[in-house]
Amino acid sequence: MYSFDAVKVKNDCVQWIREFFENNGKGCNAVLGISGGKDSSVAAALCVEALGKDRVIGVLMPCGKQHDIDMAYKLVNHLGISHYEVNIKDCVDGLKNAISPELDLSTQAVTNLPPRIRMATVYAVSQSVNGRVVNTCNLSEDWVGYSTRYGDAAGDFSPMCNLTVQEVKAIGRVLGLPEDLVDKVPIDGLCGKTDEDNLGFTYAELDRYIRFGEIDDLTKKERIDHLHRINQFKLQLMPGFDSGIETFEDFSQ
Repeated sequence: MYSFDAVKVKNDCVQWIREFFENNGKGCNAVLGISGGKDSSVAAALCVEALGKDRVIGVLMPCGKQHDIDMAYKLVNHLGISHYEVNIKDCVDGLKNAISPELDLSTQAVTNLPPRIRMATVYAVSQSVNGRVVNTCNLSEDWVGYSTRYGDAAGDFSPMCNLTVQEVKAIGRVLGLPEDLVDKVPIDGLCGKTDEDNLGFTYAELDRYIRFGEIDDLTKKERIDHLHRINQFKLQLMPGFDSGIETFEDFSQ
């Protein structure tokens, strides 16, 4: 019977983060976007435990006025980490205005532009502070493609990609995060709706289906399966043409 041991998984994940930095950036900093939601909160707290608060840097990125930015500040103050606030509105508007005379942008393009600019911002900060970018996606979101490719789906390492929403919350509680950060109703930050409104099912239903294959509503099962199938490409490496020509690689040094 499946039983989630939040303490063990948290400890294992912390060790995994330490090993990642030992092998892929010894002495580097962990840099991540901070929204004030559970995912960025737990990811930041895991990195603080793994590396120490002096090696974790948050980037707050409102697009104009963000109604819940106080939650992002609550997290960085709770963890005691360095942070930058970068308002991306002028960049988003500038890019839309630069493109629009030539092309009528689709609704999807406009919706996904802010998260892609946010990730470009996080990488700009990261490359300026000797950093490695933390991907904050979880298994539940990845399962149904609820992320923006080259936006929040990007990063250099992903500590929570194999953890469901319920498991991420459990780890957040073990880490001692404030309850309102762990249990904050997730809003997509794109169109103002909650994640579950957009998806058409709850994360509790999705997580149960992912872990046990159990779901009561067959219509929701069909939707989950459909989303999982059409979004597989987001989790795969970019397809590349194989020329058949051999290359020389020497890793001896």
